[in-house]
Amino acid sequence: MRKGVTFLTTLALTGVLTLPVTAQDTPSADTVVASVDGTDITLGHVIVAFSTLPAQYQQLGPDVLLPGIIDQLVRQTALAQSFEGEPSRAARLSLENEERSVMAGEAVEATMATAVSDADIQAAYDSRFADGTAGEEYNASHILVETEEEALAIVEELNGGADFVEVAKAKSIGPSRENGGALGWFGPGRMVPDFEAAVISLQPETISGPVQTEFGWHVIRLNETRVVDAPALEEVRDEIQLELQQIAVTEHIEALVASADVVLPDLSDLDPASIMNLDLLRN
Repeated sequence: MRKGVTFLTTLALTGVLTLPVTAQDTPSADTVVASVDGTDITLGHVIVAFSTLPAQYQQLGPDVLLPGIIDQLVRQTALAQSFEGEPSRAARLSLENEERSVMAGEAVEATMATAVSDADIQAAYDSRFADGTAGEEYNASHILVETEEEALAIVEELNGGADFVEVAKAKSIGPSRENGGALGWFGPGRMVPDFEAAVISLQPETISGPVQTEFGWHVIRLNETRVVDAPALEEVRDEIQLELQQIAVTEHIEALVASADVVLPDLSDLDPASIMNLDLLRN
């Protein structure tokens, strides 16, 4: 299946991208930056193209990107004008998908713009930090080994009086071994769930039994805990707003789908591998 022309595929475009662009005091999205056989390319087209570039291209700087994007849009326009006949089925379906995606994005932006008020943010902040704190943080160390048997032997060794730091340096396979297993301070959500649950269950200056995670078997020592003061509202305003917006968008989408007349035919006879059959687009 044919793919669309990628922006700036030849960028660095070796410095040959020196299309003259006339500076204007008050440019707008309608400012014409090029014309191909009467078809205008505007600054708005360039801005949209820039916004979809991969991050590595966006770092090149506007002095390089402006003429580079214009050059690519000129090339695309010339190619599009040269096409004769009807677009292929793949092209038509691609355009339908693109329009669906763009309009869905517009709907999301519209929902996010009106979904959350300052009062909503304040209420969420007050609820999250009702006691004036941001909860507890934990300072822990661990010894990571490959098997439960090794972990059990280490627990026995530590219970017999061995120094945790020295055992960690000698036997841990984790990157923290050089620090005697020390992990420093961390809050909820920073560690994998089983590890975090084991830490929370401990009293300061005690060790856990073997704890299994995707990384191996851990023996954990909780060194100490501390209560963290709540941040000021302005420090977390953007974070809270985004969380509330995401909730609102999810609820809005679910409500739309629930109220829509969605028909899902029986696909039990459809081979899932058919999604990879590009030959179907040539029929």
